[in-house]
Amino acid sequence: MLKDTPYLDAVLAAEDDAITIINRNKEVIFWNEAAVQTYNIPRLDIIHKKITDFFHDDNLMVLKVLETRSPVRNVYHRPRKDKHVVINTLPVYNEDKELIGVVSVERDITQIVKLNENLVTTSTELNELRQKEYTKKEGTPFSQLKGSSNALQQTIQIAQKAARTNATTLILGESGTGKDICARAIHEASDRNHAPFIPVNCGAIPSALFESELFGYEGGAFTGAEKKGKPGKIEMADGGTLFLDEVGELPLEMQVKLLRVLQENVLYRIGDSKGKKLNVRIIAATNQNLEELMEEKQFRSDLFYRLNVIQLVMPPLRDRLEDIPELIDVFRRKFSDQYQISAPRFDESALNMLLHYHWPGNVRELRNLIQRIVILSESPIVSEDDILLFQQRDGHIPERKKVKQKHTLPQEKESIEKHLIEETLLQTNGNKSQAAKKLGISRVTLYNKIKKYQIKMS
Repeated sequence: MLKDTPYLDAVLAAEDDAITIINRNKEVIFWNEAAVQTYNIPRLDIIHKKITDFFHDDNLMVLKVLETRSPVRNVYHRPRKDKHVVINTLPVYNEDKELIGVVSVERDITQIVKLNENLVTTSTELNELRQKEYTKKEGTPFSQLKGSSNALQQTIQIAQKAARTNATTLILGESGTGKDICARAIHEASDRNHAPFIPVNCGAIPSALFESELFGYEGGAFTGAEKKGKPGKIEMADGGTLFLDEVGELPLEMQVKLLRVLQENVLYRIGDSKGKKLNVRIIAATNQNLEELMEEKQFRSDLFYRLNVIQLVMPPLRDRLEDIPELIDVFRRKFSDQYQISAPRFDESALNMLLHYHWPGNVRELRNLIQRIVILSESPIVSEDDILLFQQRDGHIPERKKVKQKHTLPQEKESIEKHLIEETLLQTNGNKSQAAKKLGISRVTLYNKIKKYQIKMS
């Protein structure tokens, strides 16, 4: 067909855009020099061959137009993973109006797309740097504890006061409430922030290694010891803060030695009889009930009272449900930036489901759920059905019947809170002290809430 039109061939060959013509049998009957340069396929290799020998069927606009006979104009197209084009594709008919093929004109915009992607990445990195600089100038160490609820703000206020002193501090709270973040914030807000913050997970150290890990050892103190000796975690924190996470897991013999350090501010390495004067601020944390451990003779009462100079209680997420929308927004933006993907929005049904959940894993559980949703969600809007889908993968969030919202979020929170208090009081046979412990709040707070919600005691 084209051999009889040398002028047309010359025009098509001179075009800077890639031009492809296929017949009804999907065979390539024209492939200009721009197409050769764009796809790195020599003309002699592809001419009179089926185009599907060189491209995947589902990535070809010419085949879609061949099938639908509908022209496509100025559409973004990705014929191969490494190529981005703007394409115009038209069906070709003979004089009898029979379809005889398709012509496609493709403008290569791959470099433009890559430049744009680099620009987006650079802009994201710049925004992160600006955010970090803003945090340094405007934020505080406690800004990492997200939420404006009264329960959290009361804890932060006490923590800020603790940061202005060197007093030993005990942080209580369920797993996933942010005890480690609070401990680091206290250190960063103190005048010790120039010195080390040394975290120690007492639940992750084998019993046989506890003493050497915490107190260190002198050279030759035991077989296999380094000749020069080795400082322990307590000594490494000299001048700064030692954070004992999961302190309830500390073995009894180590509790005695730690108590001695707290009383005398002197550290004795294994194999050392002289001791070394230290200046260490200790912050401890646990999700266990230390008073019960004391009754069971698993935790020393004298150590407890040494640690419990200032006590902080990290509120569980179920006691600050009004913070959930803010936390969702923080986490979705964080993981969107981290993985360079669009962050989905949560519709009312999804938010309502998350507000009705008990959150045994607290903020950590919410964070993990949002991370999973950002990575796996294929929809720009997350619904209740999507939450149930991710719940099936996770096995935590219980399916519940759909309900129509008749209350504002604060009203919903109060309704849930009242029901939870009534249920807990029923379980403890009206024992307010036990109920307060089970709810993770003080007795005074429980009394105030009973009065507020006019809960009748049977």
